[in-house]
Amino acid sequence: MDKRLTRILPRVQKPSRYTGGEYNQILKNKNEVDLRVAFCFPDTYEIGMSNLGMSILYQTMNSLDSVWCERVFAPWGDMYEEMKKAGIPLYALESGDPVSEFDTVMFSIGYEMAYTTVLDMLDMAGIPLRSENRPDLLPLVCAGGSACVNAEPMAPFIDLFFLGEGEELDNEVLLLLRKAKMEGWSKKEFLRQAAMIQGVYVPSLYDVSYNGNGTIRAITPETGVPAKVKKRIVEDLDAAPYPTDPIVPSTEVVHDRVSLELFRGCVRGCRFCQAGYIYRPIRSKKPQTLIRQGIEAVQNTGHEEISLLSLSTSDYRPLSELCDGLLDYCESRSVGLALPSLRADNFSVEIMEKIQKVRKSGLTFAVEGGSQRLRDAINKNVTEEDVLNTCALAFSGGWNSVKLYYMLGLPTETDEDIVGIAEMSEKILHCWRMNAKNKSRGVRITVSTSCFIPKPHSPFQWEAQVSAEEYLRRVNLLRSSIKARNVVYNWHDAETSVIEAALSRGDRRLADVLEEVFRNGGRLEAWTDYFRYERWMDAFARCGLDISFYASRERNVTEILPWDMIDMGVRKSLLLREKEKAYRSELTPDCRKACSACGAASLLKGIQCDG
Repeated sequence: MDKRLTRILPRVQKPSRYTGGEYNQILKNKNEVDLRVAFCFPDTYEIGMSNLGMSILYQTMNSLDSVWCERVFAPWGDMYEEMKKAGIPLYALESGDPVSEFDTVMFSIGYEMAYTTVLDMLDMAGIPLRSENRPDLLPLVCAGGSACVNAEPMAPFIDLFFLGEGEELDNEVLLLLRKAKMEGWSKKEFLRQAAMIQGVYVPSLYDVSYNGNGTIRAITPETGVPAKVKKRIVEDLDAAPYPTDPIVPSTEVVHDRVSLELFRGCVRGCRFCQAGYIYRPIRSKKPQTLIRQGIEAVQNTGHEEISLLSLSTSDYRPLSELCDGLLDYCESRSVGLALPSLRADNFSVEIMEKIQKVRKSGLTFAVEGGSQRLRDAINKNVTEEDVLNTCALAFSGGWNSVKLYYMLGLPTETDEDIVGIAEMSEKILHCWRMNAKNKSRGVRITVSTSCFIPKPHSPFQWEAQVSAEEYLRRVNLLRSSIKARNVVYNWHDAETSVIEAALSRGDRRLADVLEEVFRNGGRLEAWTDYFRYERWMDAFARCGLDISFYASRERNVTEILPWDMIDMGVRKSLLLREKEKAYRSELTPDCRKACSACGAASLLKGIQCDG
């Protein structure tokens, strides 16, 4: 360990964030590998170490004998200041070596508000922010993750983007980079070769021109470069890498447990949900695979909980068989099961009773809309009767806590829809009074709302976001409509949502805004401790850009969108059709009832879509 670190670590909170040395970390001799990867998560240790994708890709890249992949996280403010004072550059946890000494710096970006932290980490490493200022092949700066499905705001900073799933893609690119390094290729030569790999987007190979009104005139690829970059997927999840011996964090993290991913994709098709479209097609793991992986992971880590993960876990067909298989091992060892993603229309008391045998928790449901008309418009496929029947079953089974999630500002929403959220809360309270086994404990109903954010590659990608002022008006309307003391109302702040909307649908010109925010102290902007709305608004003004052009402007369906060179597997015609159906409050059946011909199944070669 750097001697300077031994002096400053006693002065920061949670010094174990910065020391490495955890159980199951992967160590290699750096003199015996050809390529070193700094795998960066642009957030704190606690968030990054809770990320299953980070854990999977860490082990996947380290499976190559010629590669050593090490972890890098963003320091919290106290450590950041101490490192600056001591002149310590950003370093990797396994070796303690500066990030600038690595061959490639790879970022996992799952949230647009992390963009400025990417710039901060590059700066802390002493690496020039802009790709054009890094003429040499190494260090190569790459990025992947769900926030890269519109890569354009970060395009001037990143040499290469990974689109889709990385278990196979990342290693293909690393092997090509190894070859380029050994043979002395130029950066341009490598990037053109990498662009031929499915799932690789190289922004410098695409020219973007603009109309006088600020919209995009054309996206023009260089000769020989694909006009559209198609995402990569892993077809067989049972055969895909999964870390049954993941690193055990040396301090408490957000999700201190084993995470089991049941399936990828979603059968539902909620029109606001980007994830439900970009992770298609639907592919499931066999319960036998999950049982084996879950047990091995508990044995190798000592974790006391297994969380069953997916976009809609209760849609996993063999869920009861899976729970039985895991409980045979877990129950006698006091290892709990958590099922965080439930739907009110297929809630099973039998399943919940199984997974609550070790410890009981509250129930959480995403209802999203306050009226049936609005829920039909967003294709939620959940009725008020579903919600009330589910609550009745839960209350009669001994539960006395329920959380309900909604969005405000959805397309077609009216004040009547908002008041409907309060009315449903009253009905749930009445449901508790009628069905609870033990009323002496009382009931807690928590209503939470967030501001709708139109996201790329979803049917609502063309929609406008309501202004921050209008969102707060709707929040206050709901607050005044909730009368019962047993109902607690929480809401997400409006200002972060406005910035997120602008970044989500931004183009390359926003790179100037991102750099301006960073230069004025913007880092860890996903945290309320660091987020400053005024800093963002000042940056937009100094760069001569109007935030409403990006956040609150409705797009014409014929407009070229900044992400139109990215093919996530779902046809644009399907997204447009779903948008039109929203305004008729017309439902689309889930994938298992009727295929909507979205196009994602074309990504599969050896198996069928599990929808």
